[in-house]
Amino acid sequence: MQSKAQTVEAYFQELPEDRKEAMSRLRTTILENLPKGFAEIMSYGMVGYVVPHELYPAGYHCNPEQPLPFLGMASQKNAISFYHMGMYANPELLDWFVQEYPKYCSLKLDMGKSCVRFKKPDKIPFDLIGELVRKMSPEQWIEIYEKEVKRK
Repeated sequence: MQSKAQTVEAYFQELPEDRKEAMSRLRTTILENLPKGFAEIMSYGMVGYVVPHELYPAGYHCNPEQPLPFLGMASQKNAISFYHMGMYANPELLDWFVQEYPKYCSLKLDMGKSCVRFKKPDKIPFDLIGELVRKMSPEQWIEIYEKEVKRK
């Protein structure tokens, strides 16, 4: 379920009332912990956090006109989804997150390749998300991306 909103503010205005508080808190958590250099934009119908072309002129290999994606968040039909491409490309970071998750949340981890789904907005482990977001700079993400993702 992708939004057609052109701005992050417009995206948040169209959220269902029962998702606004959790999505706003998730956004605040990301912005307060995001290393310098990433930018917040609308990307692929969701709120995205990217390495802008100023830092990585090559852009995303699937579409070089797009900046390099890193994080994303979306209000989907059955869950709030949080995407972290660094976990997809870095097994050590993924292992760390999977090990830490039960310390912050009593619910079973619902995760795809880079997507963590939160079906209960009041159970999002914001402190863990903040810690995860701090763990990778744009420069580190570019290095991992070029080594592990772009070459595939």
